Amino acid sequence: MAKAAIIILAGTDGHENLGRLVNALEAAKEFVETDGDEVDVVFDGAAAQWIPELEDEAHDYHDVYQAVHGEVAVCDYCSKAFGVEDAVLESGVTVLSEYEGHPSIRSMVDDDYEIITF
Repeated sequence: MAKAAIIILAGTDGHENLGRLVNALEAAKEFVETDGDEVDVVFDGAAAQWIPELEDEAHDYHDVYQAVHGEVAVCDYCSKAFGVEDAVLESGVTVLSEYEGHPSIRSMVDDDYEIITF
């Protein structure tokens, strides 16, 4: 059994960042599809901007996002800082603010999650 926290930091600008996003979602999907594995997918920093884009059914990667949607969380502070707070709330994903408005990476490490960043 594996436990992983996939932290997506890539913003929405540029082909390279799209590649990071897609690789992160595919990795998360593999964990979701493997019995006994646990995965959390955290959109942090500029990556919070992906939520409204991925919620759009016309987005090329909407389906892979939906496959892991139940594991997705977003940084509270960053969703506000990048102007997507309303879209994040509408999406129904978990909003994290355990450490000064941000997700607690330390808590994930303490809970024995492997931290993978994209």
